[in-house]
Amino acid sequence: PTMAEPAWSNRSSILEIVLLGFAKVPELEVLLFPLFLVAYVVTMAGNILIMALVVADQHLHTPMYFFLGNLSCLETCYSSAILPRLLASLLTGDRTISVPGCIVQFYFFASLAATECCLLSAMSYDRYLAVCRPLHYAALMNGRICLQLAAGSWLSGCLATVIISSLMSQLAFCSHNEIDHFFCDFTPLIKLACSDTTLILVLDFLLASLCTLFPFLLTLLSYVYIILTILRIPSTSGRKKAFSICSSHLIVVTMFYGTIIIVYMLPKSNTLRDLNKVFSVFYSVLTPLINPLVYSLRNKEVKEALNRVVHKCVAFSRT
Repeated sequence: PTMAEPAWSNRSSILEIVLLGFAKVPELEVLLFPLFLVAYVVTMAGNILIMALVVADQHLHTPMYFFLGNLSCLETCYSSAILPRLLASLLTGDRTISVPGCIVQFYFFASLAATECCLLSAMSYDRYLAVCRPLHYAALMNGRICLQLAAGSWLSGCLATVIISSLMSQLAFCSHNEIDHFFCDFTPLIKLACSDTTLILVLDFLLASLCTLFPFLLTLLSYVYIILTILRIPSTSGRKKAFSICSSHLIVVTMFYGTIIIVYMLPKSNTLRDLNKVFSVFYSVLTPLINPLVYSLRNKEVKEALNRVVHKCVAFSRT
């Protein structure tokens, strides 16, 4: 190359990326296809059922279930951004994905993950008001505020990732074309770039801090206040009732953030690098699957709503 040309200009750009997935353990792939297929079907069915119940049952027209309906909608989209592509590659053995296709998959995965962080934070604020400010709850968590918090969560996640994805689409990818992962994540994709990535790395750090670290700290702060309030309740039954209000949400938050911290924030030792895929399965496959189970099995109101719908369907079928 001449002095004016970048060092990578004489290398041809790659058009396709190979997602290695679980190719290192081919005997495991035979088991993974039925497992992931069942996980996807159950995730979709469970989350769609919760959305339908929240819309159809008047008893669930409260802020808590409004946010839960949003979370279920997000989880169906989140699973659909990763699992159908993974299932197809496990079934056909075709691990290739076009570079634009890879960036699009990253966009949907990252924007939905950022939205989930904001949404979980909004839900923890709702639980904080329910436990710590019960007398002011109705005034502080009205329909307009619920809509603003939900819309703000979706918008912030989508807009932050649009900036990163549009910058990513302008990069030249001309390194080797293999990614040792089962979906297009930021770090392995950026490693394939052979143009300058300084700006995108700085922006990614700032936006990731804004859309994940800030909501995480708000969620943590909400639970500190919730736990302190619960500990001050004199009766055991009162403490149990207060804790049951937020226990389902706390389980989901712990699972989601726990695996994200392990995958993205801990130093990359060889052992952790090998386990990264396992933990990625946790937050991309198991969390969306467990959410509806946690909220339905541990929640009396959801069970009652489901019973009412079943009875209505049975009565309708008999007429």
